[in-house]
Amino acid sequence: MTEQELANRCARGDNAARRELYITYRARLLALCRRYADSAAEAEDLMQDAFIKIFRVIGSFRWTRPGSLYSWMARVALNQAFDSAKKRRRLGQELMDVEDIAEETAVEPQYEMIASIPFEVLQKMVDSLPEGYRTVFKLYCIDNLSHKEIASLLGIKEKSSSSSLAKARNALARTIKKYLDEKNQ
Repeated sequence: MTEQELANRCARGDNAARRELYITYRARLLALCRRYADSAAEAEDLMQDAFIKIFRVIGSFRWTRPGSLYSWMARVALNQAFDSAKKRRRLGQELMDVEDIAEETAVEPQYEMIASIPFEVLQKMVDSLPEGYRTVFKLYCIDNLSHKEIASLLGIKEKSSSSSLAKARNALARTIKKYLDEKNQ
């Protein structure tokens, strides 16, 4: 069954199609939710809530190309994750509208230096960023959203998204440099 047929059948309330949609996309949406949740349990809840919303609004999905169904579902899941975060007021306090980057810009390490760092260590470095910076970093660098899309999703200005990304990169560059300096001693 094609994505388009699957979505159309789900929109008509076909439970077999809904089950297929869930089985097909559950793991990918859960992995997406895990990037923005504080725990595995929260990620599972976010994913379940996203599917509930997906099933409720799938009639508004318009197929445009292969992969567009997952892209649309991922956007619903991301919105669910950020709506949840906004309710807890975690992001609002960290993502302030900043017009300038007032801090010193760190020199980003060379790719070869970063490649020598174990993935788990890099993941911990990203996870140690302040939540607002970490969120923008992941949306931009992992989920490939534009600053315009991030701004719309988080309810901030594009310049704030850009500034938060720059600050995240600066913080990571400093953390990586410190790690490499300590490793080479």
